[in-house]
Amino acid sequence: MSDVGHLPPELSSFVGRAEERAAVGGGVTAGRLLTLAGPGGCGKTRLAVRVCQDLAGAWPEVVWAGLEDVPADAGSADGVAARVAQALDLPLPDGPDRVAALAHVVRGRRLLLALDNCEHVVDGVARLAAALLSRCPDVALLATSRASLGVAGERVWRVPPLSLADALELFLDRSGGSRDPAATAGARRVCDRLDRLPLALELAAGWAGTLSPEQIADSLSDLYALLDGGARTAVFRQQTLEASMGWSHSLLDDDERVLFRRLAGCEPGFAADVVVALAAPDLPAAAALKTLRGLIDTSLVVADPAGPVARYRMLGVVRAYAQARLDEAGEADAVRDRHLSRCLARLDELAPLLETDRDAWRSAVGAEYPNLRAAVEWGLSRDDPTAGRRLAAGLAWLWHLEARADDGLRLLRRAVECGAGERNPLQANSLKARVLTALALVADTAVPGGDGYVAARDALTLLSDLDLSSDPELAATEQLARSLAAVGWIGSDLDRAMAEAVRSRDDARASGGGFVADASEALVGLVHLLRDQHRDAVEHLEPAVAGLLARGDRGTGSSALSWLAVSTAQLGDVTRAVELAERAVATARPLHDFHRIGLASATLAELLTLQGRPDDAAAVLAPIDEIAAGADPAPYAPGWERGHALVALRQGRPAEAVEWSLRELRWLPEPRPELLLPESRLVLAAGLRAAGDRAAAGELLVGLSADGAAVAARPRIQAGLLDLQARLAGDDGDLDAALRLHHEALRLRADHDLVLGCVDSLGALAELLARRGAAEAAGVLAGASERARAAAGLADRVDDLGPDPGPDPDPGLDLDLGVDPSVDPGLRPALDDDAVERGRALSLPDAVAYAMRARGPRRRPDTGWASLTPTERSVVDLAVQGLSNPEIGERLFMSRGTVKTHLAHVYAKLQVANRTELAALARD
Repeated sequence: MSDVGHLPPELSSFVGRAEERAAVGGGVTAGRLLTLAGPGGCGKTRLAVRVCQDLAGAWPEVVWAGLEDVPADAGSADGVAARVAQALDLPLPDGPDRVAALAHVVRGRRLLLALDNCEHVVDGVARLAAALLSRCPDVALLATSRASLGVAGERVWRVPPLSLADALELFLDRSGGSRDPAATAGARRVCDRLDRLPLALELAAGWAGTLSPEQIADSLSDLYALLDGGARTAVFRQQTLEASMGWSHSLLDDDERVLFRRLAGCEPGFAADVVVALAAPDLPAAAALKTLRGLIDTSLVVADPAGPVARYRMLGVVRAYAQARLDEAGEADAVRDRHLSRCLARLDELAPLLETDRDAWRSAVGAEYPNLRAAVEWGLSRDDPTAGRRLAAGLAWLWHLEARADDGLRLLRRAVECGAGERNPLQANSLKARVLTALALVADTAVPGGDGYVAARDALTLLSDLDLSSDPELAATEQLARSLAAVGWIGSDLDRAMAEAVRSRDDARASGGGFVADASEALVGLVHLLRDQHRDAVEHLEPAVAGLLARGDRGTGSSALSWLAVSTAQLGDVTRAVELAERAVATARPLHDFHRIGLASATLAELLTLQGRPDDAAAVLAPIDEIAAGADPAPYAPGWERGHALVALRQGRPAEAVEWSLRELRWLPEPRPELLLPESRLVLAAGLRAAGDRAAAGELLVGLSADGAAVAARPRIQAGLLDLQARLAGDDGDLDAALRLHHEALRLRADHDLVLGCVDSLGALAELLARRGAAEAAGVLAGASERARAAAGLADRVDDLGPDPGPDPDPGLDLDLGVDPSVDPGLRPALDDDAVERGRALSLPDAVAYAMRARGPRRRPDTGWASLTPTERSVVDLAVQGLSNPEIGERLFMSRGTVKTHLAHVYAKLQVANRTELAALARD
């Protein structure tokens, strides 16, 4: 059985069309486009649905993409591609050619794709169809349109009227009347009058409860008298349909006519509350719903009660007729204004879900989206665009959470421009700040680089002049803008990012803003991670993740899970880190957000590589590869290139690792290796060394060591640099230098609790000592390294180069895991077996202490003031000033537990028992 995706429900029985179904089904062929063409109401969509059902057994996948609410604008090709990607359950990146990206991903699939209601986006559908047909030989396209698409090789099948027998069966089925000879004779006259058009017959049958078939036939005798001059110029069957709608409209009562024309202001999929809003003030709510029932009974409105909320729509040709009546009545502007007001009210009603169940909010708002978007477009076109701007700002979360960023950025930029002429400065600044914050939110993951965060900073500037104390909504906007500004500072100023995140978190906690509080807490954890303060990072990230996921905050929640996975791995639990990264991927996937899925997938791939599972890592990256390969330029997915480089290193393909590392520079006008992020330079250097180009690797490392800004305050980068320099020294036979450098790397890693780095340093030292003939020491460290690897869930002989996810304009985090043999199997016979067993009995701290004792002279003594690390000195300075542990933690951006640990180390090194003795020693 094939996978049949998104076929619209059949809300009534399907009648006849046996010959047509067979003919169309036989014409659906891989690599070809078949278009069902004909005027509105001829049954194109119903026939296409039934053909898809008929062919379900012959195709592995049958997917339906309804295009009725895709905007007909200059970007229709992207809109069509986005709708098809949504139907195919594919994350599609933003970019200049989404059609090409989609075609590339689909090219290997055997698929029947149905594109319904193409007439208003013909150019976009034609572009997509041409791309699919040229690149996807196993894809068959079935389209419905009032006109052909004009694609080379297209076969157009004109949908004919029903046969007389089928038309008669349809009318009798829908009318529910008797089938006695007299009724059948009247029904046959109706079929002849209406040229056997399905929709016209449905409209006529809707009056069977009021009129007999004979009366219906009689009333249709002067059918074309109901046509206006314009309709008489239409083609014959279109004239019949227009006339039948005019006939049905003439039989409506006054209330039904009012509601009928006003519903033209709704996009398909509107709910009953919209009906009530548009009927007012002429019809009270109860009367409006009763009148709606009458329009449904007469087939002028189609009801779909299948979901949690019943939804309604008018077929395109019926809505066009209703729109003409609305224009005649001079009510179009007023109706659209009421529609806009109702959409604003609906968004306000749903707003509490943003703090309690964001998944439910996303689902509810997504169901209303065609109407919400149309209301924004209308509101922004008005002389006073205030309501449109408010609605656009309120929709920002949907654009942020789902793959709708193109719509959001376009409308929000327009909303910013619309506010330029506002007369009330206070009101203008308030609303403009909301719109700018919304723009920054949508741009957060959709716009590479830091440009999107400029809007957040501009919003903060505007808000600084306003009194927020009496406006909770405006205060919440300020907190969100500050949190987004903090994200922007991640790439250039970690201190500023931390300060803004802490302030945003604390303000949000005080006012009950759950999302901002948790998102900002996650950012605090991210900054700790970037500073290699992993225990602090976990302490902040774990509660942030719990809060975010409890509300369904999938976007930020998936990113925070990825960051938590990184710190968890660095603290020595790679098995749990993999579980966290897998959860990050699963959390992001329903959003169809390429950026979020890419970040989580890259993190998972690097962790799997660390576990010695490069094939699994490559499989995780494969869906991202497919999408990226079809886009030009390739879209940005955080960590994607580096993940591939690490997989290639692990699989013994260093030249490919170098190539992947350099691909990360493709965004830059002058791609030079020294412009790579520091962690990427380390991976590139490892690839160059493994490829035999040690000179290039050494030169790259010299440049990195001279880049103080890139290395300062980042212990993993410093240790990774020392580690690689040690390996290059060992390659050149300078074992003394190699030992010294590895010991320095181990001390850095031990001082900063970088468990994975310590494990790899032990293995590297074991190899060097074995090469020097120190069998006992080498055996102890080799055994300790084996035990530590097993405890951490690491693969054998996989080293951590030590690079850390560095400051990136995007908060996306990349875990950089190097791959390099530790203890060479060829040196194994040189190890002392008893020493290896003794090493296996050592804990990691004891093994590190053993390595330090065995290293010979060291730069930093074990005791005294000179033994303190820079962080420990900072803690001492504040402690002797009288600050408490929480106050020290707040000042140094670390947890009180970490402060306590540092003080314990200080007491041991200085041989004091408490703060009093520490203060006295400091005075002396």
